[in-house]
Amino acid sequence: MLLNLNILDLAVVKTLDLDLEKGMSVLTGETGAGKSILLTALGLALGDRADSGYVRPNCKRAEINLEFDLADAPLALQWLKDHELDAEQQCLIRRLVNHDGRSKAYINNRPVTLQALQELSEKLVEIHGQHAHLTLLNNDEQRRLLDAYAKNQPLLDSINTSYRQWHQTSKELAHLIKSSVDQTEREELLRYQLEELQQLDLANFDYAELSEEHAKLANLGQILSTGQAQVDLLYENDQQSVNQMLNHCLGELSHIAQFAPELNEICTLLTESQIQLEEAALQLRRFLESQEADPQRLETLENQIGIIQNLSRKHHVTPDQLPELVCKLEHELDGLAHSSEHIEELTINVEQLLAQYHQLAAQLSEQRLQVGKKLQQKISDMIKDLGMPQGEFLVDISALESETPKLNGNDKIEFLVSANPGLPAKPLAKVASGGELSRISLAIQVTTSSDKSTPTMIFDEVDSGIGGGIAEIVGQKLRSLSHNRQVMCVTHLPQVAAQAHHHLYVEKNNQTDITSSNVRLLETEERIEEVARMLGGVNITANTLAHAKEMLSANLAF
Repeated sequence: MLLNLNILDLAVVKTLDLDLEKGMSVLTGETGAGKSILLTALGLALGDRADSGYVRPNCKRAEINLEFDLADAPLALQWLKDHELDAEQQCLIRRLVNHDGRSKAYINNRPVTLQALQELSEKLVEIHGQHAHLTLLNNDEQRRLLDAYAKNQPLLDSINTSYRQWHQTSKELAHLIKSSVDQTEREELLRYQLEELQQLDLANFDYAELSEEHAKLANLGQILSTGQAQVDLLYENDQQSVNQMLNHCLGELSHIAQFAPELNEICTLLTESQIQLEEAALQLRRFLESQEADPQRLETLENQIGIIQNLSRKHHVTPDQLPELVCKLEHELDGLAHSSEHIEELTINVEQLLAQYHQLAAQLSEQRLQVGKKLQQKISDMIKDLGMPQGEFLVDISALESETPKLNGNDKIEFLVSANPGLPAKPLAKVASGGELSRISLAIQVTTSSDKSTPTMIFDEVDSGIGGGIAEIVGQKLRSLSHNRQVMCVTHLPQVAAQAHHHLYVEKNNQTDITSSNVRLLETEERIEEVARMLGGVNITANTLAHAKEMLSANLAF
């Protein structure tokens, strides 16, 4: 149940802190007073899209806070536990809308995504807008209402899972069958490509190593000449080698070191350098002596690298990717070789999934037919109460012409109405009178809501187009809904307002530069005056007040 609504700087509302009670509450006020902004606030807090236009002029941001008691909302409580957002039986929702249009949402003071907020909100509040009858004209919405009333969701989940499995498997089978048409040609091509690639000895294939060996053999002459020149320069030139210069330098410094002992360390370093130099020259000589020209091996490498480069260009891959390409081609060839077996397996699988789908669809159809009869009787009874004594409501359920599986089953569901005896039932969309459509819509909403577990229901002027004694019955129906849940109703009808347990009044304040709206709970005398205003308009007479008091008393509002 919604315990508190708190608003800061949202459109015409500067600040509002409103405590709410169980039972039925009505929200009334002059046209333009700001009743709609409260529903806007609730919608935003429950996950509607936000934009900067909602922020009050000259303010940085708007803020809406909702406080719920979850004692009557087990589904919401379980959702919070599943998402580790629970805080005993309390739920706090906070929505911030910045002046740049960006927004943030919080549940129990922890940030959440808009999707998460919407998931939770569905289990807390159900809002019926004043244009709900337009939505009801849609066959998909009619199907959804019937399934919700029949509590078909578990069965719908199963049938839709079955549908998706069938659809995916059928798609895979069709692709495989189409591919098998060109299978022979493709197999021949794959075998040819694999034979061509397998000449590379791919088990021991290393392109980087081949390239390195080829580069060395191709440049061996330069390696030997340059290497020998460096051996001479480092060690073997007796007259002008690096070793001779080090010997000379070391001899000179050793002589003067007897006068300057600090030079001994430098002499030691030069001695170590000479040793390193000798070792380097020796290793270089050994390397050069071990090198041997191999024209035949060089030719082999050049041929092999040429083949590799040609194949990599042909298959649009780098040389290093050729082994991976071979694996891919082998896998495809293996798949083609077993495709006939796979096609047979998939065909059996598709048939099994199709049978499973039709079994679930038949079960769903039967359930819809059974519950549809009960629902149409209840709605028929209610539209009679709402001033259509000859009205009959029908839930028409028929099989779709195609037996191809569909989401949500193979039924076409349509709500039909016969307003007068002897006339055939017509779809809701063809009901001529707007007043009749409003009453039928209200009957559908009230009937389908009576068995729902949503703890808070909000009706936004769903009684438009209705008046007189029918309006009183509408109020009674809404009040009856509040016996086991919280019902809030925005209305212009005194007959509906008089039925409420609590009466909230919206008033506009024009005393400052920026218009603001406020909401307050009316006491007994104030309720009489407000119902009288709704009855009599501008000039409220004693008779009007007496009528208002009589309406409130008759409906046990006190």
